[in-house]
Amino acid sequence: MAFKVFTPKQVIFGDNAIKESGVYFKDLGKKALIVTDSIMGKIGNLSILRKVLEDADIKYEVYSKVDSEPTDVMVEEGLEIYINTKCDFLIALGGGSPIDAMKAIGAMVTNQGHITEYMGRIIENCPPPLVAIPTTAGTGSEATQFTIILDTKNDIKMLLKGPSLIPALAIIDSQMTKTVPPHVTAATGIDALTHAIEAYTSKLANPLSDTFALSAAERIFKYLRKAYKNGDDLKAREEMALGALEAGIAFNNSSVTIIHGMSRPIGALFHVPHGISNAMLIVKCLKFVVEGGPSYFADIAKKINLYHKGITDTEASKSLVDEVESLCRDINIPTLKEYGINKDEFFANIEKMAEDALASGSPANTRKQPTKEDIVQIYKSLWE
Repeated sequence: MAFKVFTPKQVIFGDNAIKESGVYFKDLGKKALIVTDSIMGKIGNLSILRKVLEDADIKYEVYSKVDSEPTDVMVEEGLEIYINTKCDFLIALGGGSPIDAMKAIGAMVTNQGHITEYMGRIIENCPPPLVAIPTTAGTGSEATQFTIILDTKNDIKMLLKGPSLIPALAIIDSQMTKTVPPHVTAATGIDALTHAIEAYTSKLANPLSDTFALSAAERIFKYLRKAYKNGDDLKAREEMALGALEAGIAFNNSSVTIIHGMSRPIGALFHVPHGISNAMLIVKCLKFVVEGGPSYFADIAKKINLYHKGITDTEASKSLVDEVESLCRDINIPTLKEYGINKDEFFANIEKMAEDALASGSPANTRKQPTKEDIVQIYKSLWE
């Protein structure tokens, strides 16, 4: 069966890549809207980007109000700046949230209406050129056709999609990730691992997405602990950045599954950052899904040397889940309780979360098809 493959038009990867990117910006426009968060200015990353743009004689405006969960309100604010100041391309600097916000702002430049009207729809009209400069190794948003935006009126995380949302240029520079604190390194790293595992085990996987997914999983298992323990380990930082990119390309051409479907409602209702909510769910969800396709999970176990002669695929799958659980423990992934979520409030919202998870469509790609009751029980098990 034929399949399509989508990737960024250009990827500039390597140490200090951002300082060499001015020539590429010149091909995209004359005035950029930089979409970022307040942290980038405080730690100096925004200053580096400003200098690159100024040296290339490119004008710019800055929208820096994106926080850990991009919302429809932020999209409207950024769009207003873009239009009123006559920008002609966009640059996202930061983690997945600024990149997602940039994509949504760009989409609304060329598509009429309100962002909430596009939930689940294909963004058809191409946005202005999009540039993604990730400063975390996790979301893979620099390589994908997806963006997640919170509908603040209905407390729903909207999935918007379309090949037009894939950035024209992704600049991946490990120097930009050195200042990421350990807890963010942990959460974004597990997010990338989730992308790799879900992409490989999805019903929509294909041979090319499989190649990227397996490579990403191997790389992340090898280097995430190292990056977490020593943020100045540039080899580990670079390998994690590459793993996140590979995982992004993988799920962009396959899909995510149950973990992401269940993660979004937690983020929407309890304002838990996406990477952390994925990390909270990954072990419980994997324990549920492995029996639906043990050979797929066994393949990942083989890739990370957990498979030995004489064991069954089911046993290999269990060893993979055990290794994920060990990794989460080693990098101090918090539980819902440790994060400060109120149990009674969580249980009061479980029915809505289960419905929203199924409505997202992601669980339908899982090898073992979950029912609403299955999802309810997994949510409850997070408190065990």
